[in-house]
Amino acid sequence: MRFAFYGRVSTEDQQDPQASKAWQLSRARSLIEPAGGGIVAEFFDIGLSRSLPWKRRPEALRLLDTIKSPSRDFDAVVIGEPQRAFYGSQFGMTFPIFIHYGVGLWVPEVGGAVDPGSDAHDLVMALYGGMSKGERNRIKIRVRSAMKAQTELEGRYLGGRPPYGYRLTDAGPHPNPGKAGEGKRLHKLEPDPITAPVVERIFVEYIAGRGMTSIARGLTQDGIPCPSAYDRGRNPHRRTEVWETTAIRAILQNPRYTGRQVWNRARTDEVLIDVDDVALGHEARHRWNHPSEWVWSNTEAHTPLISTDVFERAQQTVKARGTRGDAGKAPRRSRHPYLFRGLLRCALCGRVMAGSVNHGRIYYRCKASRDYVRQHEIAHPPVLYVRQESITDPVDRFLSEELGQARLPDTLRRIADASHRAALAEHQKDDEAPRLRTTIAECDAKTVRYRATLDAGGDPALVAGWISETTAIKKAAQARLGLTQVPPERMTEQQIAAIVEAFGGLLGLLRRAERQDRAEIYTRIGLQMIYRPGTETVLAEVRSKEIDRVPVWCPRGDRYHNPTGAAA
Repeated sequence: MRFAFYGRVSTEDQQDPQASKAWQLSRARSLIEPAGGGIVAEFFDIGLSRSLPWKRRPEALRLLDTIKSPSRDFDAVVIGEPQRAFYGSQFGMTFPIFIHYGVGLWVPEVGGAVDPGSDAHDLVMALYGGMSKGERNRIKIRVRSAMKAQTELEGRYLGGRPPYGYRLTDAGPHPNPGKAGEGKRLHKLEPDPITAPVVERIFVEYIAGRGMTSIARGLTQDGIPCPSAYDRGRNPHRRTEVWETTAIRAILQNPRYTGRQVWNRARTDEVLIDVDDVALGHEARHRWNHPSEWVWSNTEAHTPLISTDVFERAQQTVKARGTRGDAGKAPRRSRHPYLFRGLLRCALCGRVMAGSVNHGRIYYRCKASRDYVRQHEIAHPPVLYVRQESITDPVDRFLSEELGQARLPDTLRRIADASHRAALAEHQKDDEAPRLRTTIAECDAKTVRYRATLDAGGDPALVAGWISETTAIKKAAQARLGLTQVPPERMTEQQIAAIVEAFGGLLGLLRRAERQDRAEIYTRIGLQMIYRPGTETVLAEVRSKEIDRVPVWCPRGDRYHNPTGAAA
């Protein structure tokens, strides 16, 4: 029988993906090889949580798509560790697909193929799914309990970016012997001589009655770099040097400036993506906890920048001014159908234009303060507006023409040619092959040593395990080496035709779709727009995996597709 192998490893930080894949493959082979089976295809997800459904794991999804294909080159799927593959009720929602397409599923825990008509097999697989979920929950409980204890009793710095006003300093070797052996050390916070006085100034001015916006403007005018500009190494994605009100608010509400370590200010909730389709699973939502749920260290853990009394007075002032009420309050959802939220940028400053409503009409605006304009030396008016309804129909026509059946084939052929040339160039300079050859040579040398140990009277069972693991690593490297030596293939005409058919009738679909669905389509296909107020134009582009870059100009007053501007 021909088998496809599926496995998963959670994170590269905690587990070695190569070693994890090797032992899972070894366990799978020990199950199927006595029956004359062999693995002809491998699907292995790296860095993904077991709680994700199969359709949201790239390799698992690719396996499901391959199972549905009549041209698949395997008869069954083998899994080395069911607890890594199935979580909760995932087996019950996935195995019917295997049955429908006549593909068997082999797992070591049932000694071979899972029998669809066996209640015992179904019970075993459900049991391992529950064990997988329970294991994950137990890990979460242990980690949270340990972090709570380390915060309260030790005041330990638990990682993350140090608050503005502090910097990290060494606090001695790690108490965990294993981590200490790896050279890891503890850290603690100490005042930054440059930024610590700025924090003190912010608290003093705010308590004295000055507003957050006024404080931010004063710091900018005095030439004091904002947090992202001061620590540019960890903020390469932020180009601003202007103090924003949000930065002042974050500093005023950070309790660690009192010298005590604080944990559990925020949490991550798992909420259903679609309550009507539980199989889609959950998504993570980050939310603020109420101050009553915060965990404080019993004693001071680092040098305070302000007193506890000053911090409490600042919090009372924040509540009195209504800047932020309930710390656990969820963000307010907009009632207005913004079609291009996050997709339209200002050409003058490069920032995303925010949606707003004026007299019942939807606009996208870009506001620039005097400090921002002066810092960046740009000619930017205080506010720029562009109306949503004036660009909606031209954008839909552009998408229909560029991604429609008439022009899309030529576009895809050009992209396929360019992608193929880039892939060939990347393949020619690929430096993975030498490393794989080194791995294979090391495995051969280990095998020779293991056999010498066996000849010298070593434990046969132990040595056999070493040889089996090394052989699995060698075969994995050999398979990977074979893949790296195969030049990438160009997109076929059949693949191009399939994409063209999928995009057919796009304009009609957009016009019939609900507002929220249209906004989702714009985002999924990679629509990006830039508004240029000087020439009263909008530049629209599509950037996605299939379509790299397709530009078009839409002049205001005549925003229909202008073919002469497509090459601009």
